Amino acid sequence: MTYREFPIPPKEESRRFFYGYLIVIFSFFNMIAVFGTYSAFGVFLKPLLREFGWTTAITTGAYSLSLVVFGLLGIITGRLNDKFGPRIVLSFGGLFLSLGYLLMSQISSVWHFYLLYGVIIGIGMSSAWVPVVSTVARWFISRRGLMTGIVIAGMGLGQLIIPPIATTLVLAYDWRISYLVLGSLVLVIVILVAQFLKRDPTQIGELAYGKNKGESHLGTETGALSFGEAVYTKKFWLALGIEFCIGFCALTIIVHVVAHTIELGISPSKAATVLATIGGLSILGRVILGSAGDKMGNCAIYILSFAIMSATLFYLPFAKDLWELYMFAVVFGFAYGGAVASESPLSAELFGLTSHGLIYGFLNFVSTIGASLGPLLAGYIFDVNGNYELAFFISGAIGILGLIFSATLRPIRNKDRANSAIQL
Repeated sequence: MTYREFPIPPKEESRRFFYGYLIVIFSFFNMIAVFGTYSAFGVFLKPLLREFGWTTAITTGAYSLSLVVFGLLGIITGRLNDKFGPRIVLSFGGLFLSLGYLLMSQISSVWHFYLLYGVIIGIGMSSAWVPVVSTVARWFISRRGLMTGIVIAGMGLGQLIIPPIATTLVLAYDWRISYLVLGSLVLVIVILVAQFLKRDPTQIGELAYGKNKGESHLGTETGALSFGEAVYTKKFWLALGIEFCIGFCALTIIVHVVAHTIELGISPSKAATVLATIGGLSILGRVILGSAGDKMGNCAIYILSFAIMSATLFYLPFAKDLWELYMFAVVFGFAYGGAVASESPLSAELFGLTSHGLIYGFLNFVSTIGASLGPLLAGYIFDVNGNYELAFFISGAIGILGLIFSATLRPIRNKDRANSAIQL
């Protein structure tokens, strides 16, 4: 029997400190550890290629597999979070994630690499994203976009600080020692954070932020759709298309921008700072554009973000000097951060919170399909052409497709929600 059957009645008196802010703080640190480490894959790409002599496509294939596992199991972990909450789910995932990184230090063949990075780390990542951002959505009705943006700003901060640390470790020691350090970091932080996360305010007798003020807000429980109802709406399929495009564009850059920069004759340490700059500016994008989404609507943020990302992706093949790559990283990172910050709030805005974990888990799965295909295709193009230019042009075209989907999508108003399950 779970606590959901006997929720603690919300207390009427106002509390001095809202526990939802602790949810945001601890989730922020979770994102730093998990996604900072995950984004450092590009730092390890060249050392792995040198040691084992694999092709770029084969090496990035393990990363692509991890994204598919991450996304597919995110549907399950989202549903488990709806039922049991994030403490159990995130603890379980943290153990898998840290185990995968620790054992990466011992690999000696390609099947080891695919098993550990593609499967074990993929399982761990599936518990680190959907359950966390879905939990934040349940704690905040108003300021949902801002709080989600703050949480996933940790993802950008992790991308800012951990790849350079990983680069320093690889240069000072080797990539095997570096994976041992990163695995230990993930183990401590993720397991600790999980103990403080609670599924929703009813577990401790509180109300979601904004609910006790009687505010009308898109995405409240009134008339919320189940997963079965959501799949029969046109908006669900447009949202899937948007998620695919985000994943394709973002991960193509995150995985390959370091290798691309090195191919231009720039040192590995400086190349890592290009990726770090993307992460750093994505922090501003997540907070600023996430907050703007509360006022403008998340569809508008998607339109803006895709327009900017597409333009920068078409510019990237012509950027040859380090300062030009930094300029790309600044603009792309800001736009990419805004797009990611809008994902979970848009799901709540369109479909409500009753099945938010499951619905958002499915949307995230499609995002990871794009995120797995983009780096894999880019690696193949590099193996054939010896450069990434065509891959970046294709990514820009995918960004334009995301822009079209975003311009077509319109949010569902609460009064229309009950009638929104229109058959395709």
